[in-house]
Amino acid sequence: MKHITIVVPDCRVNVNTIGGAYDILCRANEYWKEAGHPPLLNIEIAGFVPEVKSHNGYLAIRPVDIRQIRHTDLVMIPAVLGEYEEAIQQNQELIDWIRLQYKCGAEVASMCSGGFLLAATGLLKNRACSIHWNKVTEFERMFPGVNIATGKIITHENGIYTNGGAYSFLNLMLYLVENLFDRSIAILCSKVFQIEVERTTQSPFTIFQVQKEHDDELIQHAQTYIEEHLDTRISFEKLAVQLAVSRRNFDRRFIKATGNTPVAYLQRVKIEAAKKELERGRKTIFEVMTDVGYTDDKTFRDVFRKITGLSPADYRSRYNKELVSA
Repeated sequence: MKHITIVVPDCRVNVNTIGGAYDILCRANEYWKEAGHPPLLNIEIAGFVPEVKSHNGYLAIRPVDIRQIRHTDLVMIPAVLGEYEEAIQQNQELIDWIRLQYKCGAEVASMCSGGFLLAATGLLKNRACSIHWNKVTEFERMFPGVNIATGKIITHENGIYTNGGAYSFLNLMLYLVENLFDRSIAILCSKVFQIEVERTTQSPFTIFQVQKEHDDELIQHAQTYIEEHLDTRISFEKLAVQLAVSRRNFDRRFIKATGNTPVAYLQRVKIEAAKKELERGRKTIFEVMTDVGYTDDKTFRDVFRKITGLSPADYRSRYNKELVSA
């Protein structure tokens, strides 16, 4: 029998990830027994603190004392709700415990922003990690030695699992159920809990956030120019001249300030604008394409799919309220 420990950190946590993980694993264990097998899992919720409250005190988790657990086969880390540096400082004992369990042969899985605590163990160094798309910048700042698997829902490498964010932890749970039991139990759980199987990317859910939290005024002017001229063909050579800087220096400063090349930034701003038009209106894809400055249909579709993981038509059918309700 495998022992699973869902840990409870001493900080603000998303108790839904704890309860959801526990429910799915317990249900999978029941289905396994109903199929004629002996129970496979012993699941415990454990921590160094006697209680953690959530949702303004309406919900509470009361874990068992983790000191009683000498060995476990899988450690699961729930999502942490902000203040990550403080959470890491408050949970050094738990972080040490997780590191020790991995060294003793346990696997470790983090759910959403639980990846911050996992990264603090040092176990993610030079490894791939998924994290919520809107936490990437902060995660990279805190853990520059970790490779962000941009857009991925799940990573699995050398007994360490991570997942992208929010309720995509449910997809991680199906992945773990299949690994712990078999494909048939994972499919049964997907049907009972109504979780989409085989979802592999965060890209359709990503909202591009204009990267202006920097002090380079020249690049801020360039960003504003880009946003105000989406429907025109932008020459970065001419823009650099207007800003009285060489193209090479312009590119270098742009990348340093935003993390993107000017071309990549332009594409992301255009596609974000296109997404919003597809979500709220009944314009044709051709009209949306021209609104954001593309003249070649194939180029537009290729860039759109690269950034969102969907074609423009698929994106519109999924997120346009009028079309969905029609």
